[in-house]
Parts: sequence; structure tokens; C-alpha cells
Amino acid sequence: MPVVAVLNQKGGVGKTTLATNLAAVFASAGERVQYIDADPQATALDWSATRTGEPLFPVVGIPKNTLHRDMPTLAAPYQWTFIDGPPLVFDVAKSAIMASDLVVIPVQPSAFDIWSAKKITDLIAEAQMYKPGLKYAFAVNRKSAGTAISRDFRQSLSVAFPESPIFLTEVGQRVAFVESSARGLTVVETEPKGQAAREIQKLAAEIREMTTNG
Repeated sequence: MPVVAVLNQKGGVGKTTLATNLAAVFASAGERVQYIDADPQATALDWSATRTGEPLFPVVGIPKNTLHRDMPTLAAPYQWTFIDGPPLVFDVAKSAIMASDLVVIPVQPSAFDIWSAKKITDLIAEAQMYKPGLKYAFAVNRKSAGTAISRDFRQSLSVAFPESPIFLTEVGQRVAFVESSARGLTVVETEPKGQAAREIQKLAAEIREMTTNG
């Protein structure tokens, strides 16, 4: 019953879009998935409310600093739990980290994202003192093709955080994400054979590998 948190203390990195689409990959494979919206802005709850058909997975709002204590009960009925964490709410973010087996840190190609990433890696390092098995990795998200900063971003990130893993899959800045999200859907539903869906599926495969193998 892996618990995966998608967290970054910086806003505007596409956190909720990434998290909802990742959860959809596992749910579409027939696995029992729950999605916890721990962000007081409740973007994922708003996204879910716009959907007209049956949801792929339940979305519940729990923007509380008790997630780490409540998680064993919350996660028990499900094969996967995704936590969409808040920016800037440190006590809730800390609780989400402690509740998780893996923290995915979405970062978009920008110097600001590199500078701000230390906030979340510091929180993770603190949590690892109490939970040594906690894993994390950066996920390059909203990457624009053909720009110098996008091309060099992985190298810049690895230099800034030489001991931090980075997922091999990079997710592009694609219209398909915007169009599907506006309807309460995901790219694996609207364009299952499109490039956006392929990238999300590859990233989900890396997450599965990281959480199921020591």
C-alpha cells in the first residue's frame, strides 16, 4: 500500500496536474487508488467536481497536520494513496512527508525552482531522521522543448543537489494537460496514445519501481 506525496514548497510547478494524472495511471490499471488533497486551496477537489462521469478514484480533502498519524487507517483499503501537498504550509507538508513512502518533487526548468527546492529537501532530510526508509526524487515537469534552460536543467539540478535522485522521465508542457484538466479528466483518458500520456505512464512506471523495490 505505497503512499506517494507530490510536494513542493514552491507554487506553480504543476503539482496537482502531475499528481492527478499519475493517480489516473494506476487507477486505469485497475488498482484501488485514493487521492488526498492536503492543499488548503483544494485545487484537486475543484478538478474532481468538474467531472461529469464516474471518477477513476476518490478525492478527499484533508489539509491537516495529522496525516502521518491517520495514514495507516486512511490507506488500508487502497493499493495506492497519492497526497497532493500544499505549498508554504510547513506543518501540513511535514505531516504529508512523514505519512509517505515516496516524495515526488516536481520542478520546472527555472533557476527559481532550483533555489527554492532546498526548502522541501530540508524537510525530507529532517523526516528521514525519524523515517530512514523514506525515498524521494525530483521530477522535471512542464518542460518546454527547444529552450536552453530546459536542455541544461537536469545538469543544473544535479549539480545543485548531487545526492538527490532525479526521475529519468521528463514531462513536457503540453496543451493536452490543460484541456483534460478543465474537464476534470486526465490525459490517459482523453489522449491515451498521446505524448503527454506516454510521459505520465513512464513516470508512473518509475514510481512503481522505486516503491516496490528496495
